[in-house]
Amino acid sequence: MGSEIDRIVAGAQSPGWGVGEGTSGQVMATKDSGQVGMPFVVIARRGGRGMNVSLYQPGDDIDIEGELVGTISGNPRDMGRQLRSMLEDLELGPDA
Repeated sequence: MGSEIDRIVAGAQSPGWGVGEGTSGQVMATKDSGQVGMPFVVIARRGGRGMNVSLYQPGDDIDIEGELVGTISGNPRDMGRQLRSMLEDLELGPDA
């Protein structure tokens, strides 16, 4: 129970990002935006054969669909690596 998510989380650890298990088997990553209590949020949710990865800007409602930035698939370790790569490649500019 949860071991697959735990392995994805372990593989996705990246400097500057806090990565953990969200609700309902999601993987959630947060990064400080400079605005107190309003981080950048990335959520990976089950979808199709893998997980859909969405970006939320500071202040966005994370209970609705965010900006789709990609998908990850494969075994849990590979999914974690793919998510880590996405996190490291995201360009997070100042909130518009």
